[in-house]
Amino acid sequence: MNRGIGGSTAENELAQLHDMTAGTEPIQPDEYRARIANAQRLMREQGMAALFVESNSNLLYFTGVPWRRSERMTGAIIPAQGEIEYIVPAFERGTFEGMLQIPGRMNLWQEHEAPALLIAEVLARHGASAGVLGFDETAPFFMYTGLRTHAPELAIVSAAGVTSECRMRKSSAEIALMQRANDMTLRVHQAAARILREGISTAEVLEFIDKAHRKVGSRRGSTFCIVLFGADTAFPHGVKSPKSLERGEMVLIDTGCELYGYQSDITRTYVFGNATEQQREVWMHEQQAQLRAFEAAQLGVAAEQIDGAARAYIENAGYQANYGLPGLPHRTGHGIGLDIHESPYMVKGNRTPLDTGMCFSIEPMLCVPNAFGIRHEDHAYMTESGPRWFTQPASSIDDPFGVG
Repeated sequence: MNRGIGGSTAENELAQLHDMTAGTEPIQPDEYRARIANAQRLMREQGMAALFVESNSNLLYFTGVPWRRSERMTGAIIPAQGEIEYIVPAFERGTFEGMLQIPGRMNLWQEHEAPALLIAEVLARHGASAGVLGFDETAPFFMYTGLRTHAPELAIVSAAGVTSECRMRKSSAEIALMQRANDMTLRVHQAAARILREGISTAEVLEFIDKAHRKVGSRRGSTFCIVLFGADTAFPHGVKSPKSLERGEMVLIDTGCELYGYQSDITRTYVFGNATEQQREVWMHEQQAQLRAFEAAQLGVAAEQIDGAARAYIENAGYQANYGLPGLPHRTGHGIGLDIHESPYMVKGNRTPLDTGMCFSIEPMLCVPNAFGIRHEDHAYMTESGPRWFTQPASSIDDPFGVG
């Protein structure tokens, strides 16, 4: 049996976990104000008169308001010059105001009214009726068409040139929260590995991981979780009816949590029992592919080169080129922050140069159809001296968590 795998129970492991969030704090109002100022600078550079951010992670990023999206338009208008304003359903005013970090004028609409018309009125007040509006790139299409109807002279463009540009470069406060969230998830991974036994179901492991995340301090538990055994691990995001665990099978667990909105995301893959020669070989190839991608992540290098470095190694090791199988069927990584997947993406064609503060996964998964898949996923962030891991990669197939 590999070290750190099996031999314990869910009860014993949960009893050994504790809240790991001591000393952390949410993003402070001064940082939100700095983010708004940065967005206004970018808007002026790009010729935008204003920015509309809808009730998603963009609204959270700029204002600190964690509003859940619904069919009722709710958000904020950030003018290129001037103070932020909010668009809010009238009956939600009290709840919304209770979440405010950055004060601003509240523009309220009743249930029978058109919120898009209210946005048009706010823009007119700022002299932007015929200007360029950066519209939240993730907002539902019906919101765009509503605004198009009520503000026909307005030029509407994607807000991504501002929102993504701001969010890609994390502050020290953001990185600190992501570091702690990743520390929490890695501890949960270690505990989950120890509860494995023959016949355990993926549902039992999923339930344990959610409870464990809550025990280490994540109020929402697991923000997502994938647990796969055996041949199911060759499917990156799982199968309809996952199998129970048998000895000698590959185990793949991909999970994360959040801390004050910031995400963790770690995948570990190992064998329950004794590894075969093929399992060892592919595991080590995956380890090397992840390392080559990490080494390629240098300041100024295009994001696509991280993907290219992993693929060059994989193809040289004898796997299929491009997205062929056996080989790497998806991109090598994705950015992370308030969303589990956000810019920058480590994929061919993305020429975004890596810069300080950028955070992203490195996970060049190897899939062998009808046998198993192996994904080592850790996240890195860029510093002035190059990349740094949030969590150290798995050490070996016999001792993936380095327990000795």
